[in-house]
Amino acid sequence: MPITLNENLPAYRILSDEGVMVMSPGRAAMQDIRPLRIGLLNLMPKKIQTENQFARLIGATPLQIDFQLIRMSDHESRNTAADHMESFYRPFREVEATGEKFDGLIITGAPIEHLSFGDVTYWDELRRVFDWTQTHVHSTFGVCWGGMAMAWHFHGLEKHMLDHKAFGCFRHQNHSPASPYLRGFSDDVLVPVSRWTEVRQDEIDTRPALRTLLASDEVGPCLIEDPGHRALYIFNHLEYDSTTLKDEYDRDVENGRPINIPCNYYPEDDPVRPPANRWRSHAHLLYGNWINEIYQTTWYDMSRIGKG
Repeated sequence: MPITLNENLPAYRILSDEGVMVMSPGRAAMQDIRPLRIGLLNLMPKKIQTENQFARLIGATPLQIDFQLIRMSDHESRNTAADHMESFYRPFREVEATGEKFDGLIITGAPIEHLSFGDVTYWDELRRVFDWTQTHVHSTFGVCWGGMAMAWHFHGLEKHMLDHKAFGCFRHQNHSPASPYLRGFSDDVLVPVSRWTEVRQDEIDTRPALRTLLASDEVGPCLIEDPGHRALYIFNHLEYDSTTLKDEYDRDVENGRPINIPCNYYPEDDPVRPPANRWRSHAHLLYGNWINEIYQTTWYDMSRIGKG
């Protein structure tokens, strides 16, 4: 089954060219089926790149997905054309006012790790989003800073600054092979990491409502389950394209910023050689398992979502 996208969205052509099944809203309306409604609250500056990354993963399942793009109401994007934002995104304020519900919601990261949560300009609205998910979203997936922000909001779990950037591809251990979210996972998983902050396992351990599913000896917890809030938090980036870490590295080198060569990413740590993608299969597994778990547990009558 395909993912439903506006045919004018860049991801529609890009994913079609990759062989991902995509469908226009008009075509989808002709099918006698209730698609899963998945929203993407996109906090990243490069909106189109992020849309493509997540649409590629959630569009690879056998289920029909209605993909909705959401933005913060009063935050203006400086890196994405205004006409793109106007054409394809709805402000959260509008989504909230309609009372509509979602089977799933992905909340992305944002390059604001150095700020305290309360200093983020849209923090008050984002807190409203988190609380709104409890009554209007069946399952929420917080990614990187988005996951840390949710864990802070619901559990007071601190984020801590690192003395150097965790940057590269790191081995993570599968701590819960029986979890439905890790179905088909190896015991040992390579995951791209790019962040200046961390959450700590000993602090997670003091919160019995949270459960660590994936973690690394080198860069700490990665994937956390929060069953009480019907949420997952992932602090690293299985959704990354093959060259995303390269693009970040090249940008920092060009701007004269101190940056290490991303660990375990380039062949023989040689940035002249093209990197190989060694995480793609687990990325598809994780998001496919999340979509499948939503499908197995969500209500057919969407008005019942968030009502217990």
